[in-house]
Amino acid sequence: MQSSMIPDGSRLRIAIQKSGRLSEPSLQLLERCGLRFARSKDKLFCFGENDPVDLLLVRDDDIPALLVDGICELGIAGENIAEEQRLSRIRRGEPAEYQTLKRLDFGGCRLSLAVPEEFDYDGPEDLQGLRVATTYPGLTERYLKDHGVSARIVRLSGSVEIAPSLGTADAIADLVSTGTTLRANHLREVAVMLESRAVLLQASKQLSASQSEVLDRLLSRIDGVLQVKESKYVMLHAPRERLDQIREILPGAEAPTVLPLEGQPDKVAVHAVCRENVFWEHLEELKAEGASAVLVLPVEKMLA
Repeated sequence: MQSSMIPDGSRLRIAIQKSGRLSEPSLQLLERCGLRFARSKDKLFCFGENDPVDLLLVRDDDIPALLVDGICELGIAGENIAEEQRLSRIRRGEPAEYQTLKRLDFGGCRLSLAVPEEFDYDGPEDLQGLRVATTYPGLTERYLKDHGVSARIVRLSGSVEIAPSLGTADAIADLVSTGTTLRANHLREVAVMLESRAVLLQASKQLSASQSEVLDRLLSRIDGVLQVKESKYVMLHAPRERLDQIREILPGAEAPTVLPLEGQPDKVAVHAVCRENVFWEHLEELKAEGASAVLVLPVEKMLA
């Protein structure tokens, strides 16, 4: 196992969050891509057993630095972290070369401005000269500057939502998912500064030919995983004369397969991959057009 810690020009290293809201979904995504890992004793390194792809389990805000420093080729982090770290590194005069390869379908949240419930807020200009507490000073400062507002940024490492009640800030900029924490602290969300999701990041360094091949294969599998999450395989019997209407109803279907039915020249079997959710309303519409024997199945894997 120790030899696997030595950088190998044929392997890819992916940094993911060690613990937190993106940790388990990131690992699940890679496992659904067919990757299997053996963990080291310290549980901070995972060696790829069936593909030349290894994992480093780290703090999420360390992931951009690992990419810039060439320790990892890829990383999965929230857009909020990736952009905040980029702004922070630029402010310190440090390199910040990494790019977003793909937005993923988990880790959704938003970085929002919130003010006390009694605050008479009509727009960002109402924060002029006031104090805004946040753990995202770069993103907050950029948002305020974009709106022509000069405010004092109060940097906090946690518990941002209690700053107004403690008298240390007049407003906050913090991550919001449900808004429950804001309401519990008598705050209200007034503006969304950044809509964030998990993203697959890539370092700017040149990949070897073998690494590029592995990356292309991985991206293809990720696309397949993301596509099948809401995709369904639909099979049904339909009157031949209503085939055009049936095609229109099937959500996200590109080119359904149409097969003749033995002994029934006026009917056909239709098989289609629907790349959007299939709801009961769709089934009822299909039935109204004469469809029968409608079967909706989950799609386990898909490769374009």
